[in-house]
Amino acid sequence: MKFYRIYIELTNVCGLKCSFCPSKNLPAKQMDLAFFESVIKQAKAYTKEIACHVVGDPLTLSNLCEYLDIVYKHKLKAVLTTSGYFLRKHPYDTLFHPSVKQINISLNSFNKNDTAWTFEQYIIPVLDLCDAKRKRANKAFVNLRLWNLDEAMSEFDFNRMLFDTFSRHFETKLDLAAIYRERPKSIRLADKILLHFDTYFEWPSLKNQYYGDGTCQGLQSHIAILASGKVVPCCLDCDGVMELGDLHCQSMDEIIHSRRALAIRQGFKENKAVEELCQKCSYKKRFASKT
Repeated sequence: MKFYRIYIELTNVCGLKCSFCPSKNLPAKQMDLAFFESVIKQAKAYTKEIACHVVGDPLTLSNLCEYLDIVYKHKLKAVLTTSGYFLRKHPYDTLFHPSVKQINISLNSFNKNDTAWTFEQYIIPVLDLCDAKRKRANKAFVNLRLWNLDEAMSEFDFNRMLFDTFSRHFETKLDLAAIYRERPKSIRLADKILLHFDTYFEWPSLKNQYYGDGTCQGLQSHIAILASGKVVPCCLDCDGVMELGDLHCQSMDEIIHSRRALAIRQGFKENKAVEELCQKCSYKKRFASKT
C-alpha cells in the first residue's frame, strides 16, 4: 500500500485563532524529535512526501530545521503549510531546506484573525520569501493560498487588496472579477510561485448536520499522524475522532491494516461513509463523480 503523502503533525499549535478553523480541543503537543524519526522510518515505506502539519503551524517551532534534517536524511520530501505569521522566525536556509518541496501560505489567515498587525506587516515577509526564492533559483514551490472564494464574494475587498499588491510586486495584471467568474485553480505569478484558489470548506465535526454517504481520499491518497502519535484516516480529523491506533505502541503496518481502517477504505470504494464523522463531513462532496 502506498500513499501520495502522509501528514505528520509536528505540533498542534498554530499561534492563531482563524475563524475558518475549528477550535482546538486537544492539549498543546509537540512531537519530539526521537519519536518523529521513528515515525519517519516507518512512513518511508508508504510514501515519498511528508506534509508537516494537520492543524498546527510547523513554523511555530524554533527547531523546525532539525525535523527537516530528519526528513532529508531518510530521502523524503517535506511540505510546509503556514499562516505566514511566523516566516521571520526562520532563516531562508531552513525555509528552503533541501527537503522542502513546497511551502503553502494561507493568506486568508490575516483577514480572519483579530490581530494588531497591519496588512503591510503581514504581506512584506510573504513577498520577501518569494523574492528570496527567485534570487536563489530554489526548486521548491511557493503556493499562496486564497481559499475564500464564495458565491457571496464576501472577501472581495480583501482579495482586491491582495491582487493590487501582487500585481505591483510581480509586475503582472491580475483580474479579480475574472477569477470569481472563471474560477481557475491557480495563477502563475513567477517561476514556481502560484496564487492558488479554492472555496471555504466546513471542517468535519460530530456536531455537523448529516451529509450521508460518499467517497474520500482518506486512507487512499493519504493518512494523518497527530502530534500525539495517534493515526487517523483523514487530514481533517484534527481531534482524532477516528483514531486507528497509536504509533507509540503499534506499528504503522498494523494500524493501516486494522479492521477499522479496512472497513473505512472498503466503504469509500463502495461510495459509503461508514464512520459517523465521515457521514457528517461535507468535504467529501468534492470527490463526488461529475458524471
